[in-house]
Amino acid sequence: MFVHGDNLRQKETHRDKYIDQEAKIFLAEIRVEYDKWSIANEALKGPFSTISESDSEIIKQRVELFSDYKEFIDQQKYAEKFDSRSNLHSSVLEEFIFYLFRDLVYEFSKSAILGKAHTFKDIFFHSASYKEMVTRPNVKVEKKDHDFIIGVNIQVQMYCDGSHDLESHSWQIPAVAVECKTYLDKTMLEGASTAAEQLKNRNPNAIYIVVAEWLKLTEQVNLKKFKVDQIYVLRKQKNTDREYRYADTYKKNPIFEDVVQHLFDTVRNHLTTDWQGGINFGLQKGYLM
Repeated sequence: MFVHGDNLRQKETHRDKYIDQEAKIFLAEIRVEYDKWSIANEALKGPFSTISESDSEIIKQRVELFSDYKEFIDQQKYAEKFDSRSNLHSSVLEEFIFYLFRDLVYEFSKSAILGKAHTFKDIFFHSASYKEMVTRPNVKVEKKDHDFIIGVNIQVQMYCDGSHDLESHSWQIPAVAVECKTYLDKTMLEGASTAAEQLKNRNPNAIYIVVAEWLKLTEQVNLKKFKVDQIYVLRKQKNTDREYRYADTYKKNPIFEDVVQHLFDTVRNHLTTDWQGGINFGLQKGYLM
């Protein structure tokens, strides 16, 4: 849920790393601004499942809060002290996505999954012998890590007929999966496309979205061949290597409200629309897809 806050807390309490004086000062500075950002987002309610005239204003406020905090934490001194491997900067976007959808999703259920998850990817049965096969299922479940999902936790119990040897499993199933990137390049997009295809093979009602701040793709990339449902570039800007972003001549675009609004509307429409489908449903219309 509060993935950026958790990342910050881990750094504040780490026994071996981030214990020098400069790191402690920087983390204390970041903590003050993070708490302001978190409290402001907690106090701000919505948008919800029902379309309202206040939706655009609420999203505008969330974007402003996100932009201000991101501008603060993206300062050069913090970027140089906490590199990309620390995930301090990248996790801000993931927490922003949580605040954006929290009130919408929790309207459906407080037990919904909202945030990082190890989702169900595939299942197979792997007994050591036929003797073992007839006594217990021996289920093996392959899982996939996602930056952010909106989904549900399904509890499953399996057993073989005539046996009381139960196997219990917990499967996280996404309705929406979101891949969060600082910038999106072709290799990342190919990985997201593969993950999207695998997800939809097991859960055809799911949608897969990529959200990035910057884009690192050329016109030679054919977007139509990728299996993701949508790609959002929040700054409407091509990527520039981090060292050039601090040059006096670099003009960094803001986070655009209309992009975030489209993202929210896409997810809300998916969650509030019936997913009716299948062969019989299509046969009544005469076209199946």
